[in-house]
Amino acid sequence: MTNVSSDTGGTTDPIVEAFNAGKLLVYPTEAVMGIGCDPDNKEAVYRVLEVKQRSVDKGVILIAANYSQLLPYVNDSAIRQDKRTDIFSSWPGANTWLLPKSDTAPVWVTGVHDKIAVRVTDHPVVKALCEKLGKPLVSTSANISGEPSTRTIEEAKAVFKDSVEYVYGEVGGNKNPSVIRDGDTGEVIRA
Repeated sequence: MTNVSSDTGGTTDPIVEAFNAGKLLVYPTEAVMGIGCDPDNKEAVYRVLEVKQRSVDKGVILIAANYSQLLPYVNDSAIRQDKRTDIFSSWPGANTWLLPKSDTAPVWVTGVHDKIAVRVTDHPVVKALCEKLGKPLVSTSANISGEPSTRTIEEAKAVFKDSVEYVYGEVGGNKNPSVIRDGDTGEVIRA
C-alpha cells in the first residue's frame, strides 16, 4: 500500500512506476474505491475491463485533477456554448459529464460512444494522484460488474488481492458514485 503524498527522497515513486508499467491502481474516490490505469495504455485498460468483467463497448470514465488534463480526450470546441457554464461550474466535484470525444480519444476508453465520460475530481487523494501522474486516470468502481462497490482498501483487497497497486486513502463522504449527465442535454444518465 502506498501513500500518494509520501516523499520518496528523490527516488522513483512506486505509484508512478506502477502506472508507467501498465499496472492497475486502486484508489479512493468521492464515494467508492476506484480502479484505473493510464487511459493511453490499451493493454492496461483491457486488464481493468477483464478484472471487472465489463465490456469494452460501455466505455470508462476518465478522472482528472483539472480540465486541462482532459483536453487530449475531449473535443472542447464541440461542447455546446449554452452548456459550458453548467459543466464547468460543477467541477471540481462528483459530476461526470458525457462530452464530445476528440479524434484521438482511444476507442478502448470511449467504447462504442461518440462521447467520453469525464470528471474533474475534488477528492484530495485522487486529485494529488492525477497531478503526480500528469494526466487523467481511467476510473471505474473497484468491484466486479454487478457486485457491490468496495469502499475501503481492505474490501478491495478481498476482490483484487495482490494483482493491483493500492493507493492509501479514505473514500469521500458521498453515498453514491458520481452523477453522470449528458453534456448536450443536461439529462441525468446516472443519479
